[in-house]
Amino acid sequence: MKVSIRYFASIRETIGHSGEVVETCAGNLAQLRQELIASGPLHAQALTHGRTVRMALNQVMCADESAGLVEGDEVAFFPPVTGG
Repeated sequence: MKVSIRYFASIRETIGHSGEVVETCAGNLAQLRQELIASGPLHAQALTHGRTVRMALNQVMCADESAGLVEGDEVAFFPPVTGG
């Protein structure tokens, strides 16, 4: 299935682009993140499991990575945001 990926802030800077459409076999966000980490060194650096990464599915924040994926979903990855 195809899903749209969007990257924000430091994740976008590390990966080098703001988004892509990927063909995936992932059934949930955790599996998609793992596929992206395995796809190359820039994705691995930006999305590694030792880093705190927030995710949104179809513009709704996800509390955990078990949210299921279906064809055409949009997934966004971004670092935690602080304000002042």
